[in-house]
Amino acid sequence: MTTIPILALTLEEFLKKTNIDESPAWEYINGEVIQKPMPKTHHSRLQLKLASAIKLVAEASQVALAFPELRCTFGGRSLVADIAVVYWDKIPLNDAGEPENSGIFFPPDWAIEILSPNKKLTKVIDNIIHCLQYGSQLAWLIDPDEKSIIVFQPQQTPRIYKAALSNDETPQETLPVLDKIELNLTANKIFSWLQMKIK
Repeated sequence: MTTIPILALTLEEFLKKTNIDESPAWEYINGEVIQKPMPKTHHSRLQLKLASAIKLVAEASQVALAFPELRCTFGGRSLVADIAVVYWDKIPLNDAGEPENSGIFFPPDWAIEILSPNKKLTKVIDNIIHCLQYGSQLAWLIDPDEKSIIVFQPQQTPRIYKAALSNDETPQETLPVLDKIELNLTANKIFSWLQMKIK
């Protein structure tokens, strides 16, 4: 993770820079310009599968859209969530009826972050708390190494959902999702997407 402390750089100046959306993207947090770490295989796989699962149930019914790597600028920060889920009626559209090609200037309704080996846990949690403080209804922090998902909701204690051991047949709790999104996922289901061995 690359950090460039440039206290003289304002958020507005940061947003005008041409390289902030190069891969991996840059974020603006508390006066610091921070480049996100390059995703590894587990991160990319989970991001793809989860965004696709949300799309499958939420887009056809025009409830919400899941945007991978969408720039979200609000509350003095410019963040790039691994997946930003936004209710359909909040997505800004241009005259052609297409989403504005500028990111969003409000928090996602549901922010999903996937921990990579080079991501600093406290920075990710700090960004999640920032999202909740400014109006996000839900956030997930997925840790592929620990096979766990921490769920954050406003005014509630975070909860940890862990994938069960292979010999544990106890039914798993369904993970909380946004209202109107009919998606039944457990930690086991999500982490099963990493299993590529042919059976």
